[in-house]
Amino acid sequence: MDEWDLRRDGFCMLRQAVCQASVARLLAVCGTAFEDETKSVRARSSRGHVYAARNLIDSIPDVTTVWQCEVLLSFLRQQLGAEFGLVRALFFDKPPDRTWGLAWHKDMSIAVKENTIASAAFSRPTVKAGVPHVIACDKVLKQLLTLRIHLDEVTAENGPLRVIPGSHRTSDTTGESLETAVDIHAAAGDVLAMRPLISHSSGASTPGTRRHRRILHLEFAPSPSLPDGMEWHDFVAPDA
Repeated sequence: MDEWDLRRDGFCMLRQAVCQASVARLLAVCGTAFEDETKSVRARSSRGHVYAARNLIDSIPDVTTVWQCEVLLSFLRQQLGAEFGLVRALFFDKPPDRTWGLAWHKDMSIAVKENTIASAAFSRPTVKAGVPHVIACDKVLKQLLTLRIHLDEVTAENGPLRVIPGSHRTSDTTGESLETAVDIHAAAGDVLAMRPLISHSSGASTPGTRRHRRILHLEFAPSPSLPDGMEWHDFVAPDA
């Protein structure tokens, strides 16, 4: 791990947590799965590169197993307890022909089976790629943990994620200032662990780059239960 602390800063790095063989397999299986237009693929560049895909738990079995290595299992159990599970999986890329950026935001949406249940803990029901979503309350969001597996080296050239340390404590916390923002540079196989309430953004890649920036984004919850009868759309517990 680097000097960043998950509890204090809202994120930390797990260097080389995923082996190169697993990275290569993920790139291969994602490439094969994305060759044809599917319900999971939501955005494709003019050259056919996929730069956003959802619902990967259903479409790519490897996303339910790649995190089940000792380094990541130990970390997840330490942070979330023994009853944790994978609840959502997404894929992002910044292909050279279709770079993009995102303004500062926090991840507050979760995927559920039914989003019409009346509850003060959830609001703003939407449907994304055919899956019901809601905005969750801080109490729920503060318990979640995201692992972003880097499938490519990430430098200043290919639009790294930026985070504001300490901005994860509530949905209203902004951190000290934009001047404290940190660029997340990584090697393939490095994993960024972050709380969804941390403020983060992402700039476009440098013009003319040939680099991709492929990320497998995995969200975990400490329990299969949600308040008021709400249910996760998916919940994948680790193998016994």
